[in-house]
Amino acid sequence: MYRSPSVLSEKARFALATTLNERLVDGLDLHSQIKVAHWNIKGPNFAALHPLFETFAVGLAMHNDSLAERAVTLGAKAYGTARHVAKASRLPEYPQETVKDLEHVRLLADRFDTYLSGLRESRKQAQEHQDLDTEGLLTDVITAFEKHTWFLRATLGE
Repeated sequence: MYRSPSVLSEKARFALATTLNERLVDGLDLHSQIKVAHWNIKGPNFAALHPLFETFAVGLAMHNDSLAERAVTLGAKAYGTARHVAKASRLPEYPQETVKDLEHVRLLADRFDTYLSGLRESRKQAQEHQDLDTEGLLTDVITAFEKHTWFLRATLGE
């Protein structure tokens, strides 16, 4: 661990940086999957979903950056190469042959649920270590992705 401006113990900073890197990996994988859906979507909902998926991807890229920078601020490194992400992501592989609009919606909604589960696990760790800054960051990402998931599930009529 590197020197950090945080007042947390090194043990706490290490644990939090580890969980932030896990969420970064999932977020980077999710970003690439959203882009695959964005590029390949076909169907009657194309005009609405194509830009919506791009909005999700842009927002997620900013969240990924914030998660990585928080890990580094805590004194760790951020890990996110394509090879590292492929080995470590908790998300299932995206079926890249998918083109139907509502199938993309379902696939993304399921992956958003997995991503949210990990974010909540990480937020719980932040709460246990009394790191309000990391907790707040994770809450912001959770809030955004709960809304995104609602959009997708509403599109499916769920």
